[in-house]
Amino acid sequence: MTEGVRIDKWLWAVRIFKTRSIAIEEINKNRVLINGYPVKPSRLITIGEELEVKKPPIIRSYKVLGLIDKRVGAKLAPQYVEDITPVEELNKLELARYNRSGVRDKGSGRPTKKERRDLDVFFNDNN
Repeated sequence: MTEGVRIDKWLWAVRIFKTRSIAIEEINKNRVLINGYPVKPSRLITIGEELEVKKPPIIRSYKVLGLIDKRVGAKLAPQYVEDITPVEELNKLELARYNRSGVRDKGSGRPTKKERRDLDVFFNDNN
């Protein structure tokens, strides 16, 4: 398989997307880019290409290390893909996690007395 693999199959096979249908949807929404340009699901990729996948709030970057069109286990996937996402993008993801302050998960109920004190300290320190 040296000629190439469809990008939708490859994204699914290396576990970037849970299903091939989701991979196709994301490609059609122009969230998968190669060299800064959107692609179609039938585009063939080759070894060494770099692609960007927009997964809000960040843009992940991957390098194709190997071609595969059958889904493999999570332990084998790193043989075919390398995550080359810049540290700045990963920091955005971490910031987004902390930015949820004041937002409670649905069904978690009211804050406890200790949580309330922690929230008060947090909001008073940031003003």
